[in-house]
Amino acid sequence: MERSLVILKPDALQRGLLGTLIGRLEARGLKFVGLKLMQIDDTLARKHYEIHKDRPFFPSLVQFIQSGPVVVIAIEGQDVIETIRSTVGATNPVKATPGTIRGDFAVSIGRNLIHASDTLANGQTEVNNFFESNELLGSYQRDTDKWIFEA
Repeated sequence: MERSLVILKPDALQRGLLGTLIGRLEARGLKFVGLKLMQIDDTLARKHYEIHKDRPFFPSLVQFIQSGPVVVIAIEGQDVIETIRSTVGATNPVKATPGTIRGDFAVSIGRNLIHASDTLANGQTEVNNFFESNELLGSYQRDTDKWIFEA
């Protein structure tokens, strides 16, 4: 099974969208295997956004993700990266399709509510950066899985 990380960023929590955004992900049939509320420290923020370290917007990314609490979610499933990213929408909310999280709730690229891993490798790395192994559930079956996934 594939794993991915989602971060509900400080703007999502400040705007009171936590339940709505989690509900959108759950409604897609995604299976949560880890979830926690946390404050990201500088070391973890820099590690998370390391790919952007040479970009002019890196300092503002690091500062914003530390500006308030976040919710991090480890999600497991078939085609999980693609499913999450299609649910989240384009990074720039102005270009995000209506019906996606960003398309429905965000208008600014700097306040786009949610982070979603972009590749399987990054998903696994990001899950490991934000969760200790004892904070993650192993694979488990849900009664609804047979109604979500074909055998």
